[in-house]
Amino acid sequence: MEKKVSIRVVVTGGAGYIGSHVCKLLVKRGFDVLVIDNLSTSSGRNCRYGHLIKLDLAEEEKVLAVLKEFAPQIIMHFAAFIVVPESVERPLMYYYNNVGNTLKLLSAMKKAGIEKFIFSSSAAVYGIPTEIPVSESAELRPISPYGESKAMVEKILRDMALAGEIRYVSLRYFNVAGADPEGEIGPLYNQPTHLILRALKTAKGEFPYLEIFGTDYPTPDGTCIRDYIHVMDLAEAHLLAMEYLLDGGESTILNCGYGRGYSVREVVEVAKRVTGIDFEVRETGRRPGDPPVLIARTDKIRSLLDFRPRYDDLYAIIRHAWLWENKI
Repeated sequence: MEKKVSIRVVVTGGAGYIGSHVCKLLVKRGFDVLVIDNLSTSSGRNCRYGHLIKLDLAEEEKVLAVLKEFAPQIIMHFAAFIVVPESVERPLMYYYNNVGNTLKLLSAMKKAGIEKFIFSSSAAVYGIPTEIPVSESAELRPISPYGESKAMVEKILRDMALAGEIRYVSLRYFNVAGADPEGEIGPLYNQPTHLILRALKTAKGEFPYLEIFGTDYPTPDGTCIRDYIHVMDLAEAHLLAMEYLLDGGESTILNCGYGRGYSVREVVEVAKRVTGIDFEVRETGRRPGDPPVLIARTDKIRSLLDFRPRYDDLYAIIRHAWLWENKI
């Protein structure tokens, strides 16, 4: 992608895991980046690229003032709560933040005359899909308040687009993992729920053992299969989506994955190879709502955005995450 120095981008939640990697790519390629983050789930340590304003999206008038002053051509929206079990326990908190505060952002955005929007969505909108690999046209059947909140925002964006108020790209992430290969930024979760990070922290001795939830699924080795995408490839997808909108592209929804999956046992085996540590693994029962297999159909993003991932390799994903873990 060619550098466009004059393009200004607002990144909400840009101090978080994925947002901070996107900010790095944006700044490195000459874009002017303003980060809006309330730092409720991050320390700000990863916010090394772009100018940070500590601000809660609930404060719509303040957000509007910032948008009017900075006058971005596009907004990338990452600010959301993301822990699925927590969303089941505290649904109102998730709907208030993920849906309510997104509405306030969209309202401020409309008042400021900004029409381009990139939304951080999730494969959680599919729930337990009936087709594998799952395509963007599959029925949405979320099974958690987190997944519901993402599906709700997608419906709002669709209706705004039909009314001519917005042009957007919604990126449905599959399992995001890894870290900046240059080691500048990476995940900063003390209590991670995702498999790869949990395995690496177990290898470091931060947890006594790693649990495998369910070994009787209808898969080759009995454990769940997931599509993992390197965080830097996902960041690249955001820049490609931005370029698409800036060039006049129509609103669309795109899966972000590699189109192939790895089982829990395969991930654990690679994690042990990468770390050189034979950490303890314990098998336990299934978690409610876990799909046996979740793999993205990726032909749409590859054809529409010419998406060509650089890090489509499980060993590389885990190795970059392990290098980061040993720095923090």
